[in-house]
Amino acid sequence: MIPNYAGLSFPREAPTIQTSPANAPDIWRCAVSTLSSTKPEALQCSASLEHLPVNLFAAVMGIAGLSIAWRQASQQFGVTPLISAATGLLAILVFLVLGGGYLAKAIRHPAAVAAEFRHPVAGNFFGTITIAVLLLSAVISPVSQPLAEAVWGVGAVATVAFSFTIASRLLQGKIETRHAVPAWFIPGVATLDIAVAGGTMPMPWAHEVNLFALAVGTMIALLFFTIIMSRVIHHEPLPAAMIPSLLIMMAPFEVGFLAYTNFTQRVDTFSGLLFYFGLFLFLTLAPKVFRKGIPFASGWWAISFPMAALASAALKYSMFAQAWPVTLIAIILLALLSIAIAVLFFRTLQMLLNGRLLTG
Repeated sequence: MIPNYAGLSFPREAPTIQTSPANAPDIWRCAVSTLSSTKPEALQCSASLEHLPVNLFAAVMGIAGLSIAWRQASQQFGVTPLISAATGLLAILVFLVLGGGYLAKAIRHPAAVAAEFRHPVAGNFFGTITIAVLLLSAVISPVSQPLAEAVWGVGAVATVAFSFTIASRLLQGKIETRHAVPAWFIPGVATLDIAVAGGTMPMPWAHEVNLFALAVGTMIALLFFTIIMSRVIHHEPLPAAMIPSLLIMMAPFEVGFLAYTNFTQRVDTFSGLLFYFGLFLFLTLAPKVFRKGIPFASGWWAISFPMAALASAALKYSMFAQAWPVTLIAIILLALLSIAIAVLFFRTLQMLLNGRLLTG
């Protein structure tokens, strides 16, 4: 099997391991996995780039979001900017590694990539690549504004193109209710991230691009939230592997807060409504997500960017509210985000070393 999303897998022919130079790196990883594992099934390892899941790019989103949140904290509380710089560098490195790996997968296993893209659930996660590019532009901006503008431009074009692609697919009709999942928000609301990362871009045309992105992302967010909430309430529960993605449901409100305030350059009552409803959703959904019985997998990275957006929104709103309870909430959310990213990173590294990350 190639990457499994929410218990929905893509069948393929049984794998065979050939000792050719082309797949030697995969065989080496398989050997490492076998030697490093105490479980008998490691002897039947089939580690391969073919199983590299596209949803891992959510890790870049989460780590970049952490960097942006700590930058806000350094400006607000005088915290050392080294934390933001270090996590930003890590986000860039992770993106380069994943980008190289997924490019190799596309070259060596194009059918597997095509299957992921066509899948009604997995296909949405390709949006994590374009959003990651947008967020990296914000990470780069303190170092090189011209480079940040170029990266943002590439990310904006790719995000709009992908959103059009997914919208066209949905409008073909006959979408099964069980496929209306929180992952829909990734390509649907991705355009909001254009304004999040580029709300202050100085190019004369950037204002209209951001306004277009804000309009599309806002309307799609309202539509998708209604559809997905109806599916969650009235139909069968999400599979266990998709439970972490429930936190994506708060992303439209916190990302919407950041997009709106970055675009208008002010925090007002309307943005406060967005922030508080997103916080309400987090407090409601967190007990359903952070509980025993949900195995760790790459899909857990789905919690990272929504939490990062919530922490950044809380920090920004606390400056407007000037109330110590709001400031305390912002600090707690930043701490929770930092712990979550650290746990996700080391658990994912553990999966890579024991061979489970790249097995079907």
